[in-house]
Amino acid sequence: MPFINVKTSAKLSDEQIGQIVKDMGQAITVFPGKTEAYLMVNVEPDCKLYFKGNNDGETAFVDVAIFGSSSKEYCGLFTEKVCDVLEKVAGVPSDRCYVKFEFNTMWGYDRFMF
Repeated sequence: MPFINVKTSAKLSDEQIGQIVKDMGQAITVFPGKTEAYLMVNVEPDCKLYFKGNNDGETAFVDVAIFGSSSKEYCGLFTEKVCDVLEKVAGVPSDRCYVKFEFNTMWGYDRFMF
C-alpha cells in the first residue's frame, strides 16, 4: 500500500510523467512484499521549489508513505532508484532531490482497514 508523491520544479510532458509512474512501479519492488499492484503515484510538475535559497536548477521532493515498516538499507536502495529516475527523466540532479519516508500501521482501502 505505498503512495509516492513526486513534486518537481521540472516542466514535464505527459510522456515523462508516464515514465516516472512506470519507473516508480519498478522501484517500489526493492521493499519486500511491495509491488505496483497497490501502488498509487502522484506527479506534480512545475512546482515552485527552492533549494539552498534558490530555484536555479531542477529540484524534486519525493514523499513516500508505506504501510508497515522497512530498514534503512531498503530506503537507501529506493532513494538511489528514485534519484536515478528523476535525473534521467526530469533532469533533476540527485543533489537537488529529497526523499522522505513515512511508515504507517493503519491504512484503509476499499472499505477495509489493514
